[in-house]
Amino acid sequence: MSDTHVPSRVFRGAKQEAETVKAGVSTPQTENPAYRLAFQDMDFLLREDLRPVRFQLELLKPQLLLDEANIGSTFVFYGSARIPSPDKAEALLKAAEGEEAKKVAERLVAKSKYYEVARELARTVSQLPTDENGKRQFVVCSGGGPSIMEAANRGAADVGAESVGLNIVLPHEQAPNPYVTPSLSMQFHYFALRKMHFLLHARALAAFPGGFGTFDELFELLTLIQTGKIDPIPVLLYGRDFWSRVVNFEALCEEGVISPRDLDIFTIVETAEEGWNVVKDFYRRRREAEQAIETANEHARHEFEEQAPMERKQG
Repeated sequence: MSDTHVPSRVFRGAKQEAETVKAGVSTPQTENPAYRLAFQDMDFLLREDLRPVRFQLELLKPQLLLDEANIGSTFVFYGSARIPSPDKAEALLKAAEGEEAKKVAERLVAKSKYYEVARELARTVSQLPTDENGKRQFVVCSGGGPSIMEAANRGAADVGAESVGLNIVLPHEQAPNPYVTPSLSMQFHYFALRKMHFLLHARALAAFPGGFGTFDELFELLTLIQTGKIDPIPVLLYGRDFWSRVVNFEALCEEGVISPRDLDIFTIVETAEEGWNVVKDFYRRRREAEQAIETANEHARHEFEEQAPMERKQG
């Protein structure tokens, strides 16, 4: 049998069958929607009854793409789509009409510095070498949109690194920013599945000033860590002035609805260097703790092995 070739499969593949269908004859029966292959029938796939299947597909496709790209972990960037890049700040101010609109524009322009901070942080994490298994760690991952998201993907592109963009279909027309790696630019229908993919591979996360979307994504992560559903990861909140103004975390402690230790889940930072140092310190402490546990276990094993013969003699 050593010189006998055993085929890997005997059934015709779905792709091959789909090609065969294209060359089929046209009759009233074959033209009816009922005759379409189920996996080629969009009307069928979009039925309400098929929602569980669409959930599975939207969970599976991005996972396969990330695995095939050899991505071991991601560094996720959250943040507003409205904060202008520094080169667009002046245009935003000029376009503002009315006193209130000007005040809002000024606040947004003041936050434009975080565009460069996000870009610098993304450049830093994108230059890490692959691990011993050839996996890429801390690959930049954003929502794939403009502003802070664009800055993150742009930072990776600055150093020739690939980055992920998890876009979502919205009622108004939008497109991924031009810095997302095309083969890692993905589109979602379900917010829930998109948020799951943000966190499945995340081993660090940076949340910049943002609105409802940023809060939704960030507070889900804080809740998952608080409740122990996922192990802690470094969570960076960029912008002390912003976060202290829009969320009174200390008041939540004072009201008794969170514990003081819950404030340790995240760290408020300002610069790319400061944020990266927090991440490095987090994993250094984690590695030291794991090594201490290994040492203690090894010590206990040696003690057991030494005591076992003596106990057998006494017995």
